[in-house]
This record gives sequence, structure tokens and C-alpha cells, in this order.
Amino acid sequence: MAAMLPLRACFLVLVLLLTTISVAYAADQTITVRLGAKTALALERPFETVLIGDPNIVDVHTLSDRRVILEPLSPGATNLIFVDERSIAITNVRVLILGPGDI
Repeated sequence: MAAMLPLRACFLVLVLLLTTISVAYAADQTITVRLGAKTALALERPFETVLIGDPNIVDVHTLSDRRVILEPLSPGATNLIFVDERSIAITNVRVLILGPGDI
């Protein structure tokens, strides 16, 4: 299991590098969510895969090919990159999770 971690990290970096050009054309947005409050997110285009920058910050539950539920796990910030069936990034969403005392 520990040997797989560096391989997964390399794969994520490779995917992010390959999708850099597509992300520049995607509609970027920021979503702020309070810890303990799940939030629904709807996309304009269907997606195949979601890449989570830091899975310790937020979890993503897929409802359909255009809708997900964001479940905040801990305070912080991360990015979600939604990729279509051709492995093209269609949107990059920055997610900010606020803790109980944050404004």
C-alpha cells in the first residue's frame, strides 16, 4: 500500500500537467462551504472523472454526470477538476472549507 502512494502522486501530477491547457479555457469558480454542511454542485456539461487536489479537505459524491454533492471534511482550500470522457478538463472549481469560527 505504501509503495502505491508515490505512484498515485506521480499520476495525479501527470494528469494535472496534461490538463493545464484545457483548464485555462474552463469556467473557473470558487465555492465556499461551512464544515458540516454538504453542498450540491451542478455543471453545465457532463463529466466522467473528478480530480480532487486534497482529498483530506473535501469529498465528492456523484449524483449524475452533471451533479455532485460536496462533503467538507476539514477546513482549508483545494481544487476540483472535472474531466470529460475525452480526458479534457471542463471546469476547475476552487473549494474553500470554513471551520466553525471562520467568517
